[in-house]
Amino acid sequence: MAKVGIFVGSSGGVTLSAAEKLQELFDGAELINMEEDYNDLEQFNDFDILLIGSSTWGQGDAQRDWVDPLYEMSNEEPDLSGKKVAFFGAGDQETHGEFFVSALGKLDDIFHKCGAKTGFGHWSTDGYTYKYSYAEKAGKFCGLPIDDINQEDLTEARLTAWAEQVKQEMKI
Repeated sequence: MAKVGIFVGSSGGVTLSAAEKLQELFDGAELINMEEDYNDLEQFNDFDILLIGSSTWGQGDAQRDWVDPLYEMSNEEPDLSGKKVAFFGAGDQETHGEFFVSALGKLDDIFHKCGAKTGFGHWSTDGYTYKYSYAEKAGKFCGLPIDDINQEDLTEARLTAWAEQVKQEMKI
């Protein structure tokens, strides 16, 4: 059975709550809080499947606990070939609609550059209202956007549907 690692950076708690729900939905998955449990890039090697979570800050940047790991990944380019990766994260499509969940697109770029197999868990833009998102690629988000500010009532159903979609796409 594939070993699943859920790596999450969360400041306001929304992305961490999503990660905890995903841990329930992916039986046996290990949750790695980037602030408390993350050690180094080698930790990615412990897993076959990586679920990467981050909220979006500033002008589309990943949550602060991802800053150093992403910098290291960009410079060292660790070999993540063979890893299947899907992304999820929180954003606010109304107040911060100009960069809505753009961090997911940046994470996708970096993980893909390091050889990981991305492209899992792409999610429809239907039902979201935003100005721009770097996470929108080929008409879909490159991961699951969560907006607990404006659409909290949809979060649990979206997480459940996304988890099933990712399981099917990754054949787990």
